[in-house]
Amino acid sequence: MKECLCWMTEEGSYHENNRMTAMKLNAVLVAVEYRLYPEAQFPTQYLDCLNAAKHFLSPEVLAKYGVDPCRVGVSGDSAGGNLAAAVAQEISIDDNMSVKFSVQALVYPALQAVDFNTPSYRQNKDMVLLSRPLMVDFWLQYLGLDRSFKDHVLSNRYQAAILPQLRVRVDWTALLPPKYKDGYEVVSWHGQTPHERREASVLQDVRVAPLLASSAVLARCPRSYVVTCEYDVLRDDGLMYVRRLKDAGVAVTSEHYEDGFHGCFSLTLFPFRFDVGAKMLQRYICWLDDNL
Repeated sequence: MKECLCWMTEEGSYHENNRMTAMKLNAVLVAVEYRLYPEAQFPTQYLDCLNAAKHFLSPEVLAKYGVDPCRVGVSGDSAGGNLAAAVAQEISIDDNMSVKFSVQALVYPALQAVDFNTPSYRQNKDMVLLSRPLMVDFWLQYLGLDRSFKDHVLSNRYQAAILPQLRVRVDWTALLPPKYKDGYEVVSWHGQTPHERREASVLQDVRVAPLLASSAVLARCPRSYVVTCEYDVLRDDGLMYVRRLKDAGVAVTSEHYEDGFHGCFSLTLFPFRFDVGAKMLQRYICWLDDNL
């Protein structure tokens, strides 16, 4: 029987990479084209992916495609990495699911919208493919939040409304290795308006921010592969998730690319081919081949 990889993707541009992955693994690959902004906002995208995953994980569907129920994984990059992580968490704690994911592979995932002043957000704030202001725009669109509050988000004003027990789960001063945090100080805010408190409630939803999940939930997550890039605002999201998964007892392989940048994973074909992207794709496929 074959293995299966559920890939959370937002558009058809991943077709060639998905096709190559499926061929090299001799696997069934399911690409979920979830609904997009502006027609859809959270939780639509999450529910699209969750429903697709639950449907495919049913024993009847797996049998139809000849998939080994012990060899099913979930994967995604960037926004897809956010959805893959959130879906993996939900599936892992759903006792009604007889089949669980055996692995999750997350490529530079977006995992929190609480702190936009982590060292990687500041270091890479002006990167061309994904700048700090652009990432905030994406979050506000996804969550349906008032875009007039963009400056409030950039200055971490919403962080004051986050419950203390959740803030510690995104505390980069404790979760990042010294080399990534040295020379940076925490940007915090100690007051907020009632409107900010109301809007901050969605930021605390673990379906939005998988990094905020409890250690008990993380402990039930599958074996994990997390890719991070040095020149990426999301670098620290991934590194913090690696630390929290390991602390929860999950087996994690962390791949960090010193010459990597956000988006390079999909830049593997002429005329937009980058060596780091091709290398990343190859090592991603090798890890899946060894672990799925």
